Amino acid sequence: MARPKSEDKYNALLTATIAVCSVLGLEAPTSKIARTAGVAEGTLFTYFKTKDELLNQLYLELKKEMGREMLANYPRTLTLRERMHFVWSKYINWGAHNPEKRKVMGQLSVSDRITTESRAAGMAIFSEAAVLLEECLKNSKIQNNSCAFVTAMMVAMADTTIDFIIREPEDAEHYCNAGFDAFWRVLANE
Repeated sequence: MARPKSEDKYNALLTATIAVCSVLGLEAPTSKIARTAGVAEGTLFTYFKTKDELLNQLYLELKKEMGREMLANYPRTLTLRERMHFVWSKYINWGAHNPEKRKVMGQLSVSDRITTESRAAGMAIFSEAAVLLEECLKNSKIQNNSCAFVTAMMVAMADTTIDFIIREPEDAEHYCNAGFDAFWRVLANE
């Protein structure tokens, strides 16, 4: 009879994957991930049939965490600019406070190991933010571009903002607002 899976081991494996992949990249050996998690390599494969399954699950868990952070207490009654600033600030905060997760998320986002299904599930987590962005695009000078393209532009600007906040944390609020103002000028034609 198989033993039930432990949530603690599952979480330890995901945490170890972040730690190891942030240093060694997605090609990090599963033996190193298991050792960092404090389990045998065979245990890793009890929880995840393949390394790709592990990476896809990590991708989804990170997306869920980001989504919870960005959309918690989302202010639906504020103006478009205020709502977009709220989402921007939450993303900036998550990235600045989770540099290893952010680094691994960047690797996972461009990896061909992440399945189409995982990508779709990850996007679904941000459906409310996507609706907000589409609403902003309606009257924008860049309205003829896809939401995916504009999201990629936003992430690039946000990543630059986060990099400066990490280097100069005493100016975090300034960089967060300056980055948003630059993005909003492009988006809103201001």
